[in-house]
Amino acid sequence: MAKTFREWPVDQAWLLPPSVRELLPAHDPAHFIRDLVREQLDLSAILSTYAEERGYPPYHPAMLTALILFGYTQGVYSSRKIARGCQVRVDFMAVAAMQKPDFRTISDFRLRHLAALADLFQQVLLLCSEAGLVKLGHVALDGTKVKANASKHKAMSYARMKKTETELQAEIASWFEKAKQADDEEDREFGDHQGDELPNWVADKQKRLEKIREAKARLEAEAKAQLAAGVKPQPGKPDDDGPDKPPRGRTKKRPKANGEPHDKAQLNFTDPDSKILKTKNGFEQGYNCQAAVDAHVQIVVAHAVEAAQNDVQQLVPMVKQIRENLGRNPEELSADNGYLSEANLAALEKRRIKGYVAAGREKKQQNGRPKLLGARTRRMKQKLKRGGYRSRYRLRKQTVEPVFGQMKAARGFRSMSMRGITNAEHEWALVCTAHNLLKLAKR
Repeated sequence: MAKTFREWPVDQAWLLPPSVRELLPAHDPAHFIRDLVREQLDLSAILSTYAEERGYPPYHPAMLTALILFGYTQGVYSSRKIARGCQVRVDFMAVAAMQKPDFRTISDFRLRHLAALADLFQQVLLLCSEAGLVKLGHVALDGTKVKANASKHKAMSYARMKKTETELQAEIASWFEKAKQADDEEDREFGDHQGDELPNWVADKQKRLEKIREAKARLEAEAKAQLAAGVKPQPGKPDDDGPDKPPRGRTKKRPKANGEPHDKAQLNFTDPDSKILKTKNGFEQGYNCQAAVDAHVQIVVAHAVEAAQNDVQQLVPMVKQIRENLGRNPEELSADNGYLSEANLAALEKRRIKGYVAAGREKKQQNGRPKLLGARTRRMKQKLKRGGYRSRYRLRKQTVEPVFGQMKAARGFRSMSMRGITNAEHEWALVCTAHNLLKLAKR
């Protein structure tokens, strides 16, 4: 038996005004997004979860989907602000047909169907392609750092975890001893206590110790996984079994030979999946959000989220995702120096994609001599140098950078509202979907 929903009376006539369609001008994005969700998007992944016939009819899932997508196009990401918009903003009223779901309903719906909402990206992308907005003549790839829903001050290094764990263990042990002594005295005086209660003033320290142990175990598991994957261990000190002298310069936080994490390896207690990333404004706890943008009208054709500073490992997966989304490879692809590697250039050649990847400045080895470049890197450097200002690489900045500007500056998406890399990936997909919807509305 089909689930019964509340009626969504979009075409219901009123006295003043006679219809929600007259609340806004005919070409307003609110009308476009509402009608697109109602008429063109396949919401079966969401609707199929409603099988229980009992209970009061809930708000229609299509209405809530349209409401969330419209909110993202307007830079409104908070469920409370979306609910407030349904009460005070005419454009939100037009989408919801004057219905007023509370913030908890909107929040629970988004959390429950987050993966299905993220999957709408491909449907919207195909609609953009059918409308002639995607050419795949030139695609620009780049990443932008987005703050996680966590503070960088809630992170702790492995070395500090070991030190703090020992200190807390000793402190809690001494508190228990003092508590036992106090209870014994009270037993002798009052006879009411058993002497084994956990004092209230120990609880927070005990919870902190448990969190540190969990984080420490996670870092140790990651270090062992890195060694198992073939990552070279951290160079040893002169008195270790490793090399006599560590290499000069900044060393990577590689695990030690015994499987123990690097002392500077960090983990955030609030969002363990996020990482400390370097940005133009300093360091912040966040994620590296990737976007591949078609140069024709700046449609996002692929997206990804990773918790790493470097972009180099994302080029091949993004190219694969473009083909999965649209069924073909782009003719050209441009990217900055962060994506440069012999393997990436070889992958572009294999797929017959004309690559324009910045070679960057010439690096030097530890002995001061220029670092030897691979054959493909040398050819790429010469190719870009010959092209000069006429090189197709110039399209990169004017293609992908404005998209990040529209998302972060114009629509205010500077921080994730959910925690964990999976939720971050889904939320970034929603942001990219909203961007494409606005482009589709203006076609």
